[in-house]
Amino acid sequence: MLIIFGGLPGSGKTTIARALARELGAVHLRIDTIEQAIRASGMLRSEVGPAGYMVGYGLAEDNLKLGKIVVADSVNPLKVTRDAWLSVAAKSGVPAIEIEIVCSDRDEHRRRAETRASDVPGLRKPSWEEIVTRDYEDWGASPIVIDTAKQSADQAVAELISKLGADQHRQ
Repeated sequence: MLIIFGGLPGSGKTTIARALARELGAVHLRIDTIEQAIRASGMLRSEVGPAGYMVGYGLAEDNLKLGKIVVADSVNPLKVTRDAWLSVAAKSGVPAIEIEIVCSDRDEHRRRAETRASDVPGLRKPSWEEIVTRDYEDWGASPIVIDTAKQSADQAVAELISKLGADQHRQ
């Protein structure tokens, strides 16, 4: 199974994605980590662009073909990136579940975004202004939506496991 996360920075996406991956014994692929590793290589002449996502798609496909559950963790702001993740699942012959993480309390979301520490060495966190002005396309009706303003990360993971029927998918 490919579990595709998305949501704005500071919404709680990585906290929940990591906890779900740990609970399921899944592979956690974080695009922030991949992109920062690409930047740290010193090989770029410009911005990372789609390179981090492309690496993520390849790593996800490799692990899905090994029979692993993969949790893909990224802002995933555009339909094109979401469609690419769905294509990875289809090519690998596994189901895909899309999960959008939101924080409906704007003040809480801002507080989190401005006070969280980066756990990826060298990664620059986006400012609140960059978060709220980011190009982020509507997901439509397909994803499971988790509102972190209304529950803890542990509650969100429990809800997701229930919705995924994941007890049967633990590795």
